[in-house]
Amino acid sequence: MKRGKGMKFVGDSRIPASGRMPNIPKDYSEYPGKTEAFWPNFLLKEWLVGAVFLIGYLCLTIAHPSPLEKIADPTDTAYIPLPDWYFLFLYQLLKYQFASSQYTVIGAIIMPGLAFGALMLAPFLDRGPERRPHKRPVAVGLMLLAVASIIFLTWESVAYHDWEAAAQQGKIVEGPEIDTEAEGYQIMDAQGCLSCHGNNLEGGAGPSLVDTGLTPEEIAEIAVNGQGDMPADAFKGTDEELKVMSEFIANVTSEE
Repeated sequence: MKRGKGMKFVGDSRIPASGRMPNIPKDYSEYPGKTEAFWPNFLLKEWLVGAVFLIGYLCLTIAHPSPLEKIADPTDTAYIPLPDWYFLFLYQLLKYQFASSQYTVIGAIIMPGLAFGALMLAPFLDRGPERRPHKRPVAVGLMLLAVASIIFLTWESVAYHDWEAAAQQGKIVEGPEIDTEAEGYQIMDAQGCLSCHGNNLEGGAGPSLVDTGLTPEEIAEIAVNGQGDMPADAFKGTDEELKVMSEFIANVTSEE
C-alpha cells in the first residue's frame, strides 16, 4: 500500500501489542483469604454439607415413615392409582379426550416429549445476548405458558380427585388369620379361587369371603351355578371337595 497525500499508516490492529500477557487467570495463592484450593478444602466442605442433609433426611424418614397401602393386588381392576404430586399434571392430561383412549400415545409420549425436547434445545434456539425478560418475549412467553399449564393441570387433578375413595381403596385392614394349611383352603387354591378372592380371602376381582353370612349349602350353590360376575361351573372338584370348601368358607369370620 502506497502512502498518499493526507494518509497516515497506523499499522495493523489485528497484531497484538508487544509485551501484552495472554489472558490466563492468576493462581489462587495470589489472593490469600479470598479463595481456596478445590481439593481438599472446597470439596471437603461440600461433602460435609451433603452429609448433614443426608442425615437429616434419614432422620425424617425414620420419624415419619412413608404412608403405605395394602399389598398390591393385580386382579383388583377397581383400584385407581394416583402418581406423586410432581406428575399430577401429566395424570390430568391423560383424562382429556385428545390425550386418552386411542390417543394415549399423544398425551403420554408425544406432548411431554415435545415440551422437554424444546427445553433441552432452548440454549440453541434462543442465542440472543439479552438477559432481561422484556427483551426476550418469545422465550419468556413460552416459559410462562408452560408454568401456567402445569399449575392449572395440577390444580384440576387435585380438585376433582376422590380422595376419600382413594384412602379407602388402599387402606390396610387387619383381616382374620386364615389357616392356609386347612384342607378347605388347599382346595380353593387348587381350584383357582384365590386369584379372584385373594390369598387372605379379603377380595379382589371377586368379593370378600370373610363374614359372608351364608350357609355351606348356599356357598356350594354359588360355587356350582355362579353369581354375578362369577361364571357357572367354576368349581371343577368333587362333591366331597365342594362340601369341605363350603364349610371352610362359611366358618371364616373376622372375630378372633
